[in-house]
Amino acid sequence: MLPPGILTQSRARVTPLYALLPAVGIVESILPNFTCTLAHIQAAPALGGARFVQMLLDLQPDATTLAPIHDGLEHFFYVLDGAVRLEFGQDSHLLAEGQYAYLPPGQSFSLANPSKTPCHLEWIKRRYQPVDRPAPLPLVGDQKNIAREPGDVAGTQVQRLLPAADVAFDMAVNLLRFNPGTYFDYVETHIMEHGLYMLSGQGIYSLAGEWMEVQASDFIWMAPFCPQFFFCTGWEEGAYLLYKDVNRDITL
Repeated sequence: MLPPGILTQSRARVTPLYALLPAVGIVESILPNFTCTLAHIQAAPALGGARFVQMLLDLQPDATTLAPIHDGLEHFFYVLDGAVRLEFGQDSHLLAEGQYAYLPPGQSFSLANPSKTPCHLEWIKRRYQPVDRPAPLPLVGDQKNIAREPGDVAGTQVQRLLPAADVAFDMAVNLLRFNPGTYFDYVETHIMEHGLYMLSGQGIYSLAGEWMEVQASDFIWMAPFCPQFFFCTGWEEGAYLLYKDVNRDITL
């Protein structure tokens, strides 16, 4: 018999087409090249089909990488709160909440939390798919400086953190924003896969025909061709960070 207060039901769902992972159920991991850091791994090939890795890093004060990371992958970082120092090449950037960075394949880097408060950031990494042009250069930005483009439905907005129209990029990372009561204008079904981190608000998501409640700090993985639809509920803006793969032909 379970002790009082212990529940065996969860909103977590893992299927071949999607996964919904509330933060409370993601057990932390320790990464060997980091000190004072916990990793909450949200998406990985072990999920069953993901072609990228996404995780939430919890960097405590004085957290650092023991040596520069040089894994041949491309990387994207988005700071949720606190601050982190990112060093690559001859550059050093102190990134605060809402700031982000893209590093192309082959670029080594180091991370450190120089402050006395924790820092939380989303980290996306994947193997770059080259084309007949140079890979992108490193990019550092701030979401406050990115235009909010109106969506297809009044009350929705998108901020494009990476220049996805540049074919050199094979990933897009966007911020999508919804006023309460707004939604997609149709059910999407497409070749791109997604990693979605819910930044604020709440709503209901339809994934492969199943309706589920979502809220801030939830993570969703969506496989290619997973039917998807979002409706923002509650009393505050719903916003999420959305990764997708773009700009490449299909390999047979």
